Amino acid sequence: MIDFFLNLHPIIQAFLATCFTWAMTALGAATVFMTKDLSRKILDGMLGFSGGVMIAASIWSLLIPSIQMSEGSDFPAWFPAVVGFLIGGIFLLGIDRILPHLHLGFPIQEAEGIKTNWERVILLILAITLHNVPEGLAVGVAFGAVVSGLSDGALFSATALAIGIGIQNFPEGVAVSIPLRREEMPRLKCFWYGQLSAIVEPVAGVIGAGAVILIQPILPYALSFAAGAMIFVVIEELVPESQRNGNVDLSTMGVMLGFVVMMILDVSFG
Repeated sequence: MIDFFLNLHPIIQAFLATCFTWAMTALGAATVFMTKDLSRKILDGMLGFSGGVMIAASIWSLLIPSIQMSEGSDFPAWFPAVVGFLIGGIFLLGIDRILPHLHLGFPIQEAEGIKTNWERVILLILAITLHNVPEGLAVGVAFGAVVSGLSDGALFSATALAIGIGIQNFPEGVAVSIPLRREEMPRLKCFWYGQLSAIVEPVAGVIGAGAVILIQPILPYALSFAAGAMIFVVIEELVPESQRNGNVDLSTMGVMLGFVVMMILDVSFG
């Protein structure tokens, strides 16, 4: 089974890998069938864990490879990493300002983006979907990097990234479905919306892999772009959300644990 996966085209690998990350979100959302509520401390710790995984993935799986791939080019090795990173953050900032969305636990009066009359649940789903885009893109770009031949461990690093993103997608699925259940929404509907928030990842993954395969010179920029987008999500959404209820120490330890888990995955596989 593993050999079969390793011999697939990188775009197919990216699609399957992001289907896995989507499935992990669905698995997390499925917890709504077992419980109606979850301790806020546990939820905040899980959100912190997700943030830690994303920070580590941005550094170990995206920024460092971007710098390594740029060594020996006409620009300083750090240049593509810096440019892509900043553009990724600015891109997410632009979407954040335009797309109507509402972060979990926030009153509807604090919805961001263009003002609309959309229901609260739609705004919640859009918020989660917004930060699933860079996750799918990151996995896709990592698998697309395999064809560049610039790194012997690119495939294993991409696999580690997919596993890490998948692990942190589980609590994200929980973070969508359980709050919706608290609002007396039917369990099946809570699950549906929870998994739906990550359906964008396979799409973003295929786009990311295809783009860097077609235009290989943009690879270092694409890697750092995905990193910048993910760091924006962590700082703008996950960290404030995990600490909003006063569980600062718990969410901080969650971040550190998530960082360590992703670092171990990347170093071990890479």
